[in-house]
Amino acid sequence: MTTKTQPHSFWSVLRTYSIITFALLINAVAWTVFLIPDEIVGGGITGVSALVYYATGFPVAITYLVINSILVAVGIRSLGFGFGVKTVFGVVVLTVFLAVLQPLITEPIVDDRFMSAILGGILAGASVGLVFTQGGSTGGTDIIAMIINKFRNISHGRIILYFDLVIISSSYFVFQSLEVMVYGYVTMAVASYSIDMLLMGHRRSVQLFVFSQKHELIAERIASEIGRGITLLNSKGWYSKRESPVLMVVVRRYEASLVFRTIKELDPDAFISVSNVMGVYGQGFDPIKY
Repeated sequence: MTTKTQPHSFWSVLRTYSIITFALLINAVAWTVFLIPDEIVGGGITGVSALVYYATGFPVAITYLVINSILVAVGIRSLGFGFGVKTVFGVVVLTVFLAVLQPLITEPIVDDRFMSAILGGILAGASVGLVFTQGGSTGGTDIIAMIINKFRNISHGRIILYFDLVIISSSYFVFQSLEVMVYGYVTMAVASYSIDMLLMGHRRSVQLFVFSQKHELIAERIASEIGRGITLLNSKGWYSKRESPVLMVVVRRYEASLVFRTIKELDPDAFISVSNVMGVYGQGFDPIKY
């Protein structure tokens, strides 16, 4: 049993951290290529770090690392050690990307400042959402958002938006410009929308009914390799008049392909019914919040 699960676990962890690393690279590109050169203040601790950079010239990466070192400790206590490992990884990797990329790009590469705000917001928001889907964080207000979301049914994007309003509004004291604030709000809105869209897609679930003579093998594989529970229902075919157990499985949408692959491997002739569900709450899915 151990020899089967260890390789699966290794590749799963490798995939998770590879996705997080790629998302962090995109986030660093969003800031160093589109936002910072055009003096656009986005949200989050990176936005705070950018404000410090605009006011003092102090590198964004250093300020980002110092502030997040404090917040990560708080996040570990509230969200667990597993979250802390991924967040520390995220903070360190993003710090490195920012430190490497910022000195290389000192001038805007897009002539239109509004376009820079849009592109920067899309990339920054999508990258943060992608990190969230892997159970990690880029630190800062992301940590605060995940802590609040653990106990209250408020979207990450909305929580981050509230904090970003304060951060971006503070840019007026640095630039004395309403135009800079407006571009910051545009970036904030686009990023918040991108986060919610990506996370909503990640959290969507599907319900499958599987009709197969090899239901025991299928159920065992789904439980052991995908880690989802299965309910066995008794059924009787009207045409055949034969009794045949039916498997009911609820999984995240992104896990459905794994279920299909498993069923096809064990029983290509299986009959499968798939339907979307509005929400799934309980063990293994979203907690019931109030």
